[in-house]
Amino acid sequence: MIQPALIKKQRMLLCILLALILITFVVGMGMGYASLSYDRLIPTLLGQGTFKEEFILFSIRLPRMMITLLAGIALALSGAILQGITRNDLADPGIIGINSGAGAAIAVFFLFFPIKTGSFIYLLPLVAFIGAILTAVLIYMFSYDRNAGLQPVKLVLTGVGFAMALSGIMIVLISSAERSKVDFIAKWLNGSIWGSDWTFVWAIVPWLAVLIPFTLYKANRLNLLALNEPVAVGVGVSIEKERLTLLLTAVALAAAAVSVTGGIAFIGLIAPHMAKALVGPRNQLFLPLAILIGGWLLLLADIIGRNLVEPDGIPAGIIAALIGAPYFIYLLFKK
Repeated sequence: MIQPALIKKQRMLLCILLALILITFVVGMGMGYASLSYDRLIPTLLGQGTFKEEFILFSIRLPRMMITLLAGIALALSGAILQGITRNDLADPGIIGINSGAGAAIAVFFLFFPIKTGSFIYLLPLVAFIGAILTAVLIYMFSYDRNAGLQPVKLVLTGVGFAMALSGIMIVLISSAERSKVDFIAKWLNGSIWGSDWTFVWAIVPWLAVLIPFTLYKANRLNLLALNEPVAVGVGVSIEKERLTLLLTAVALAAAAVSVTGGIAFIGLIAPHMAKALVGPRNQLFLPLAILIGGWLLLLADIIGRNLVEPDGIPAGIIAALIGAPYFIYLLFKK
């Protein structure tokens, strides 16, 4: 039974995080290469702004921030699932190669399968999912031992190897491509938020609308999978079935995110750890917090990145890596 005081603490933290996201949204709406004064935000939101103000807010700032928030949510939840099913605190869709698998699939699709732009956007999450799931299956096979089961350390090392190999493949693929396509893949590799209009928001929303409630429903199964295998089997959990189902969920979440943001790592690593530090390891408590922390961290990273250097800024993936890499090294030494 969860203590009432812990539930109260979680709800208070959820309110604080929602307030942080709202404040960050307000700050982000006014900052950028084309400035928008804060005293004009409310009139513009109410439809009383000039054409320029409404274009900046509704066509540039808001869709980009929504995409960033949703992608951060997806990556954080994917990381939390991966850490639970592998019992490995270093698991993250970017670190263990899943993001690179999605990126390689997108690169192949973009370079060799000409398709109309409208259809291309909605197919991206599906293409990314296919690439990510193939990569995840290979990593799982290389990390699994018939006698000892899944090897957590081997999983990370194998994933890092796959990430490097797939990044190399992408570079080889774009070496002879057209300049415009090379620019796109390069932006993806850097973790630029390249999908920055409302169409991309509608492309990712259905995935999250299904997968977030499903993961929260499976929270208790994640608690049991985090225990050792004999205990989980003893309480009636079909370990391999649950692990496979949740692995598919984590891969789908990561693929949906990186299909519109590019290769962003470490958000899925940091957010679950921060949430666990606040309310403990029980998934029913920390998953909602991890979701909001991940969304807020990527939103903040993008706002910082795009305002550091004008006009193009620094990709959010690089800012996230600057925040997350030291923490990854700390966990590596600790574990």
